[in-house]
Amino acid sequence: MSFSKAVDLLRLAMMATSRRGVCLADVEAEFDCVRRTAQRMIGALEQAFPATEHWIDEGDRRHYWRVPARAIAQLLSPSADELAAMTTAVGELRRTGLVAEAEQLVGLDRKVRALIPPESGWRLAVDEEALLEALGYAARPGPQPAVAAEVDRAISQALKGPFHLRLAYRSRGEAEASWRTIEPLGLLLGARRYLVGRDLAKKDGRFRHYRVEDISEAEVLASSFSYPADFDLRAHASRAFGSYHNDAEFGEVVWRFAPHAAERASRFLFHPTQTSERCEDGSLIVRFSASGHLEMVWHLYSWGSSVEVLAPQALAEMVGPYRRADFPSLP
Repeated sequence: MSFSKAVDLLRLAMMATSRRGVCLADVEAEFDCVRRTAQRMIGALEQAFPATEHWIDEGDRRHYWRVPARAIAQLLSPSADELAAMTTAVGELRRTGLVAEAEQLVGLDRKVRALIPPESGWRLAVDEEALLEALGYAARPGPQPAVAAEVDRAISQALKGPFHLRLAYRSRGEAEASWRTIEPLGLLLGARRYLVGRDLAKKDGRFRHYRVEDISEAEVLASSFSYPADFDLRAHASRAFGSYHNDAEFGEVVWRFAPHAAERASRFLFHPTQTSERCEDGSLIVRFSASGHLEMVWHLYSWGSSVEVLAPQALAEMVGPYRRADFPSLP
């Protein structure tokens, strides 16, 4: 089956989930086709979706076909474009004073998002954020790594393959960039962006991290590879506080936020594995396991003297001398 026919079949299945279902006349009108083509499409529908129900209406004596919504539920996840359009519509309704209608649409938006499978939700959220930014309804303030459009396009194409990627990369110990070929596995986004991959010239099988801003050139190769079944990008990312990984630093991290900062800190998710505990004096203790002490220090500095590092000792020593009490507000 061609891609276009598959898309038409999915459109037909969506039509057939309506309460009445579809008849041949509906198919002819929707797809601008002749009766014979409509019959073939109904046949394909029944073959692709065995749960399709068929009956003859007692009123107009027409044949109708209906597909139970549950049969195609997994195929109906909304696209990032559709989610962005809904968010945009909410903003437009509020701007025109239709607050009640906007709230109704917000409710619908929440219901739709609740039905999205968890494995798809994180990807759609990132795509939707990028779309809203492009439409002018979202901005990303603050310093950001420099972007080389050609390198970004190559990385994106290689990840979608997945295809091998040849890149010119200058590590911290090198005076000039050198070429290497890798299996790209994913991007870690943070204060810096890191491309996770395996260097084909190395035989240790380790997952390495390449700072995207230090990739001067990138070329997508025609050869592809099998994505490792034992690699989970989200699980890998959770081993660090930000985007920088250091296995030697990995371990339990414990922070205590002062009572006056506890409420604000409780609204932060500092790390996916964190647990929080309110103390009798009103302070908040946050625990998680990760590496990346330097990125932790960058964030902890913004809390001034409102936070104390209880563990590890190495992180406490990095933060301690620089805690301030004169910041006018908390993060």
